Order: sequence, then structure tokens, then C-alpha cells
Amino acid sequence: MSQPPADPRTALPPGIVNLADHETHAATHLEPGAWAYFNGAAADEITLAANRRAWNQIGLLPRVLRPLAGGHTRVELLGRTLAHPILLAPVAYQRMAHPDGELGAAYAAAALGAGMVLSTQASTRLEAVASAIRDDAGRGPLWFQLYLQHDPDFTRELVERAERAGYEALVLTVDAPCHGARDRERRTGFRLPAGISAANLLGMLPPPEVPLAPGQSALFDDLLHHAPTWADVQWLQSITRLPVLLKGVLHPDDAREAASLGVAGIIVSNHGGRTLDTTPATATQLPQVVEAVRAVHPTMPVLVDGGIRRGTDVLKAMALGASAVLVGRPAVHGLANAGAAGVAHVLRLLRDELEIAMALTGCATLADASPALLVRR
Repeated sequence: MSQPPADPRTALPPGIVNLADHETHAATHLEPGAWAYFNGAAADEITLAANRRAWNQIGLLPRVLRPLAGGHTRVELLGRTLAHPILLAPVAYQRMAHPDGELGAAYAAAALGAGMVLSTQASTRLEAVASAIRDDAGRGPLWFQLYLQHDPDFTRELVERAERAGYEALVLTVDAPCHGARDRERRTGFRLPAGISAANLLGMLPPPEVPLAPGQSALFDDLLHHAPTWADVQWLQSITRLPVLLKGVLHPDDAREAASLGVAGIIVSNHGGRTLDTTPATATQLPQVVEAVRAVHPTMPVLVDGGIRRGTDVLKAMALGASAVLVGRPAVHGLANAGAAGVAHVLRLLRDELEIAMALTGCATLADASPALLVRR
């Protein structure tokens, strides 16, 4: 496997022993605008805080004297056996955090057996990321996150590029028909730095301007004409041979609708609090979505992201019915601190903590994790 590009930030700063430490150190490396972009959220950031608080409000009730020798963290997901249930969530413009960018994250994911979900708005071309790790026998799943573009032909081309490059699934984000009101970004006057762009969207023409009459809304009378609908989910399924997962589902009714359409999986997500503030925490909604999905499709995987910072959080998610979890901001923090090595450290910490939590709760495998393991604090 080839190596990521060299950069001075290749060694972890001393004293980093958990994901909170990674966040603290990353703040010293990132420019104010980049910090606001990666760490900020919508409006008053109530959902951002709620995501973390919800995991903390769930306690673990351990069982003792259970046989644990030979235990493992392996899970099955979309026909593959994963070494552990941790994937990197799609995060845009990662080269703002470190020159390694998405390539560094991909190398780390492959080295640690983690899944990688590349953002449509990645600052590295999807082909370059795929070619870097595609042939690594020990890597986890390689998925491509998709925002439907206003030009369906361009969307089709993106999908075909992902297929040719070797991506194994498409992750359609469905909870962001428009940007949230991100106060932190506005306060810093955030703009993409020179040399950073959405590398996979280069060449796409902007949508034609729509003349607005007095009193019309630039959002409702223009932008939202291109917002995806359930019909677009069916269209996407019809043009690709890849499994399609929906990311951004919180409501049980939407989960049932998605399951009835035969999507490959659902990711319970509130976009890390970056779109609509005051939405419920993902840990709160996860059991309801799992129940709704299971009533229609008993084996459909349900994944979750949002606020996961400890291996205990991963175990709690699995006990609530998740098939796997995704982490976003912590990977960016690791990337900012030490490039690929920093992301690998984040993943290693989570897996180590997950194994410890399993051992101390009497779970030899993740199949042993059930709601009986949990208590509300």
C-alpha cells in the first residue's frame, strides 16, 4: 500500500489518551474558520450538545462471571464481516484539517479495519481515495456519500464514477435540502481556503437563475425545487447496481417508508446538529427507528452517528439495536493533530475502549449486547 503525503504533523502530541484530548489539541492546529466549520453546528447548537448528553444519560448494567475468552468485536454488515462496528462518517473538505485530507483518513481506516464513507464534497477526488486502499485485504467497507445534484446527468455521472472506482455502496444524505443557520461560521466569516474545493463536483454548472417576483422566497421558490423526494430515492436505486443507504433518518414513519422501498440500510443521524437545531439526539431516536425498520424488514441494518466519543457509546448503540456506528468530528480532530496517524489513533482508542466495555459488562461478542444491558441515569 502506498504512503500518504508527508507533513510535519505526523506524530501525536504528548498527553492524548482519549477523543476529548484529540479535540482539545486539534483546536490549536485549526484556523478559526476551519474550527468553526468542523466543530460548529446550527443555531444555538442545542442538538450538538444533546447528541453527547444522550449517550451520557444511558448507563451500563454489567453482568459478572460470564465466560469471555475468545470474544471479539466482529459484526456482519451488507454481506461483509467487519473487524469491529466503527466507520468513518462522511466529512467534507478534510484537507482543511491536514494536507493528508481524505487520503490520510482512508489510510487510517484501512489500517484499522474500519469502514470509510467518502463525502461528495471531499477535497480529494473519489478515484484517488479508492485507488489508495481498494486493494488492501484488511480494509473495511468503502462507501460513497451522495448529495443529489440539481443536474440529474451529473448525479448519474458521479454514481458511475463511484461504481468504476470500486465503492461498495452509496450513502444518500436526505436531511439537508438546505444549509442550517450556522452562527459560528458566520461569525468567523468562513470561506474555503485557496486550493480547497469540492474536488468531485468540479465542472458542474450552477443551476440556472430563477427570476423571483416580489415577495417570493429564494429558498422555497428556487433552491427547494431541486430538493430530493422519495421518488428520487427510487430513481437512484434504478440507475445503480450498488446498495443505497439513507443517511439522516430520525422519524419512525420515514424509517418505515425507506424500508418499504427496499433500501439497503438506514443511518440514524441529525447531521451532527449542523442542519436543524433542536432535533432530538440520535441515541434517543435510534430504538424507535430500529423498531420501525424491523417491523418491515427484520434484517435491514440500522447505523447511527452523532456524539459518539467513547467505546462505551459504541456498546450502548449496539445494545439499542444498531448494526454499526459512524464517527465524524473525532476523525477530523485526529487528522488535524497527526494526519493519518491521528485518525488511526482515534479508531484504535474507540476499539480498545469497546473491548474493555464488553469485557466489563460480560459481553463476549456484540450479539450479547441487548437493551437489558442498559439503564437510564
